[in-house]
Amino acid sequence: MYLEHFGLREFPFSLTPDTHFFFEYGHYRDAFDTLVVALGGGEGFIKVTGEVGTGKTLLCRKLLNSLDQEAFYTAYIPNPYLTPPALGLALAEELGLELARNVGQHRAVKEVTRRLIQLHAEGKQVVLLIDEAQAMPGETLEALRLLTNLETEKRKLLQVVLFGQPELDEHLSERANRQLRQRITFSYRLPPIDRQGMEAYVSHRLLVAGSTGNVHFAPDALDALHHYSRGIPRLVNILSHKALMAGYGQGVRDVAVQHVEMAAQDTEDVQRSTDTRRQGLLIALALAAVVVLAVLAWWLGQPWFAEPVQP
Repeated sequence: MYLEHFGLREFPFSLTPDTHFFFEYGHYRDAFDTLVVALGGGEGFIKVTGEVGTGKTLLCRKLLNSLDQEAFYTAYIPNPYLTPPALGLALAEELGLELARNVGQHRAVKEVTRRLIQLHAEGKQVVLLIDEAQAMPGETLEALRLLTNLETEKRKLLQVVLFGQPELDEHLSERANRQLRQRITFSYRLPPIDRQGMEAYVSHRLLVAGSTGNVHFAPDALDALHHYSRGIPRLVNILSHKALMAGYGQGVRDVAVQHVEMAAQDTEDVQRSTDTRRQGLLIALALAAVVVLAVLAWWLGQPWFAEPVQP
């Protein structure tokens, strides 16, 4: 497509969570450092939340690839919409155990416990990373909490990092999950990236993809990119990719604001968000008009306005 035109080795704005493109900036660097420090301290539960597209999965993959394999044994569950027995089987499989699908939950937990003790004796800290944790049913969250009860006198046998959308916080706020909520010792919320950070993010991805300065986003194009993406990295990637395609189609190497506008018009999430903001503005204006009319009606109905003053 446009790789040769822009002098790139690979697509810079792919949606695949490639840790080669991980951007150690601001909140992402802080979140990663928080995770590493918390895991090094042997904490039980750690939580990272953020809106859709803010880079939670990429952060999770980066953590998986960065932990010292001599000190940590990592397990990863990308889809936690599981029953408690299925969770036990999934964890057992990640720990290298081969259990029959019809094995009872009690037997599965017993085998997982034995394996955790074995790994601890080998000097390994076992870390379970769960992506999309907001999808985990309540009874499965409770089963997970019970698994983390396994511990020695010094540290937990199993540490858990939950990555999820803000709905995860809503689930944890429920009374039934209060015990698990109290065990979360570290938590981090990934916000959208700011305008300055987004510009650095775009430059970083282009550089990693092989750019030697052949691709240039104009300042007003970057302004438009941040406006339409709302600072959400996934949308930044989608819009930047489409903007590059638009520039390639016109035979230019400088991405201008019209290319970003074309990309925005072709992206459903952006259009939906724009329509929502427009509807919100219209509703606000309508309410303001109602208030003004009500105040005016009250004013006109007052005696000092309705009756002339007698000389």
